[in-house]
Amino acid sequence: MGKTFMPTYKTDEELKALQLEGLKWTVNHVWNGSDFYRERLKAAGVTPDDIKSLDDIRRLPMVTAYDLRDQYPFPLRSVPFEKLVRIHASSGTTGKRKVMAYTAKDIADWRTMFARVYEMAGCDELDRVQIAVGYGLWTAGVGFQAGVEEFGAMAIPIGPGNLDMQVEFLMDMETTVFCCTASMALLLAEQVEQRGILDKIKLRKVILGSERHSPAMDQRIAELLNIPVEEIYDIPGMTELYGPGTGLDCKYHTGIHYWADYYILEVLDPDTLEPMPDGEVGEMVVTTLRKEGAPLLRYRTRDLTRVIPGTCECGSVLPRHDKLEGRSDDMFIFRAVNIYPGQIEHVLVNTPGVSSEYNVILDRREGKDFMTIMVERDPDGDASKDKETSKTIEKRVKAEIMCSGDVEIVDYGSLPRSERKSKRVYDNRGQ
Repeated sequence: MGKTFMPTYKTDEELKALQLEGLKWTVNHVWNGSDFYRERLKAAGVTPDDIKSLDDIRRLPMVTAYDLRDQYPFPLRSVPFEKLVRIHASSGTTGKRKVMAYTAKDIADWRTMFARVYEMAGCDELDRVQIAVGYGLWTAGVGFQAGVEEFGAMAIPIGPGNLDMQVEFLMDMETTVFCCTASMALLLAEQVEQRGILDKIKLRKVILGSERHSPAMDQRIAELLNIPVEEIYDIPGMTELYGPGTGLDCKYHTGIHYWADYYILEVLDPDTLEPMPDGEVGEMVVTTLRKEGAPLLRYRTRDLTRVIPGTCECGSVLPRHDKLEGRSDDMFIFRAVNIYPGQIEHVLVNTPGVSSEYNVILDRREGKDFMTIMVERDPDGDASKDKETSKTIEKRVKAEIMCSGDVEIVDYGSLPRSERKSKRVYDNRGQ
């Protein structure tokens, strides 16, 4: 293979110099381009001239998902509108989605970052990459596809679901790389076995994103598809930080190599916001180094992970963080959509006839996720309208949260009560 997308730096010292240059540029960029950031920096007593070392990052103010909500629809915008060429959006902490704007350079950088994913996974230009993740507002589908095209392989952009088509193209297009969620990979693998078509496919790698998956699940997928478990890769990503494609675990699977030449990653104690020692779990906080449209200064991701010290067996100079262990808040992932209970509450509080008490039940049947929202009828509610109310809530959940679930109206007082924080989400998918 000719062109490489790997970083140019060779040593930790070179990386730190590159990061300092990027940090200075970013602080200067937002100071001049964003009223929001400039006011935050002034309140923190920091100007661009104060950034003289990487340690000065700790002087910078933090940004949270609530800031994105409050600045909707164009949060953190740091360039004039005429420079923006695209938006993407994901779920937010309330009824508002997190919308991020991109310049042409942001899109180009993202393509390069994503091409690096395929290079690290050991792909080549002859690979045929079937993309089975969401398209549209989400960053997933378009990100995977742009990365394939930048890398130089063939993209097969099917999107999520549609299992019959997935299987058909897997055979007819002789797909070699499959990109999807872990649930989708397992479902596809089971279909390959049930249909007896293992000898008709040429799949050799699987890249998984969007949801946690256990080594046992990876092993099962590998067995059914007759590929080495080492060829199942884990890709991180979030809309705020371009989208998926900001790192990948290599074939040794000792952690996620992340693109430290595009962003600085800190792992902090979620309560004290002090740095955690390498190897200890904390909240991932990121600062972009080249992003123009909506840069991030110390953005609190709420994702829990740890820095993995030392050099990977693969020899890459790219540093590593562990797979995400969960979140410091209560978000859950359903069919590749990030959902906060607050979003469901936002739907229910604006629906007549129901109370504030609800439970979300997540189940997995035959490889597919199902969500049931159980909500109590208002004490004075009319039971004869339950069916109508259920349909109303289901439509609003689909429209506002962009996923489908069943709604059951139950009698007032029938759901469990607690003197402490109520448990809202019951996730049975791992049982």
